[in-house]
Amino acid sequence: MYALATPQPLLGPRPGDARPAPIAPGPSARFATAALRAVWRAGITDVPSLDGDALIAQATRQEASDDFGPDHWREPFAVLVRALNDEADLNPVGRTLAYGQITKVLRERLRAQALWRAHPEILELPLGPPIVVLGSMRSGTTRVQRLLACDDRLAHTRLFESLTPVPERGRGWVDYRAAKTSAGLAFLHSLNPKLAAVHPSGAGLPDEEFGLFSFAFSGAQFQAQWRIPSFARWWEDQDAIPVYQEFRRLMQTIAWTRGGRSDRPWVLKAPQFMEELDALLTVFPDARLLCLGRDPVDVVASSCSLVWQQQRIQSDTADRHWIGREWLHKTAHRVRAAADCRAARPDVPQLIIDFAAVNRDWRREIERIYAFLGLELTARTLAAMQAYLRGSDQHHGHRYTLEEFGLGRDEVRHALPNGA
Repeated sequence: MYALATPQPLLGPRPGDARPAPIAPGPSARFATAALRAVWRAGITDVPSLDGDALIAQATRQEASDDFGPDHWREPFAVLVRALNDEADLNPVGRTLAYGQITKVLRERLRAQALWRAHPEILELPLGPPIVVLGSMRSGTTRVQRLLACDDRLAHTRLFESLTPVPERGRGWVDYRAAKTSAGLAFLHSLNPKLAAVHPSGAGLPDEEFGLFSFAFSGAQFQAQWRIPSFARWWEDQDAIPVYQEFRRLMQTIAWTRGGRSDRPWVLKAPQFMEELDALLTVFPDARLLCLGRDPVDVVASSCSLVWQQQRIQSDTADRHWIGREWLHKTAHRVRAAADCRAARPDVPQLIIDFAAVNRDWRREIERIYAFLGLELTARTLAAMQAYLRGSDQHHGHRYTLEEFGLGRDEVRHALPNGA
């Protein structure tokens, strides 16, 4: 077990803090904000409502159904909506994006129930024992996941599948999910081009399963976009098993939409696994863990930078010092929760991997991983991995410092004495 110091979850400025100067969003974001305000003033469209009942009513009208399935999503939905209205201080872009994301999730819940009623065989599909790339946000999990995704004997989730696990179906059905995801990424990067350097992504690339958590109104996808501390604290005390039971059903749905084998080992990766590892292992008792570690100073600074680049698009009062305190707390909370669970579950196969070692000699670390998994590392897979690394962006152009988020190195190392 890791002996971790418990950081104080200070969710606002500390006495004597020097506040960072506000940084205006880019020209595209300013134009979008001005355009939306003009459209709303002119009455061309209504201001998007973030009232919970109105959001549900809109989704039920659009899908002509009111069957959302089990009710475990309703309380976190209410907590999220309340936090968006009371805490997030959204600008017009943020309000529009929040409305779009929430109504999309509600409509997907309705579509999922209809799909599962029509095709109950989906929920009988076998899933291979998952390979869980476990680590804090910005600890190198993406690189390991994408290296393993080069092996066609393993399954992985593509970004468009994570964001939209339940496709629309009908007469003459065409799957537009990848195209819609590409368009959404292009729009987001036009609002803030720096996001492409922070996390290089593409609709068809392997990515983490954050969208599968959003399906139950759980997950850091929401927390990283908006200042919603009450939502974050609420989830820290909740039983996440219903979320992971639904997560499994969504994985079965993704496998079914592919029309191929569903029993290949699935490489899963999401920082949220850290704080909910016990629930994940309850639902996936045959999981194997690849446990990434990185210098906590680098992890926290990079995490804060990612969150800042997202929040500054959607709120004109996004605060780097608040982000620093919040994500130091969140990182330490996740590391502590994962360490406690791993110590309590020595029966779960686990391999510790150091991010710095992957940087020094990625092939040696991959060989260790394949030996742990009991898989042959073939020449074909190695060639695919080398091609991936040659073409990867490796976060070029992502620049940040810990200090700009109001944190010091000693403070981070005290909160995370055994690393992140």
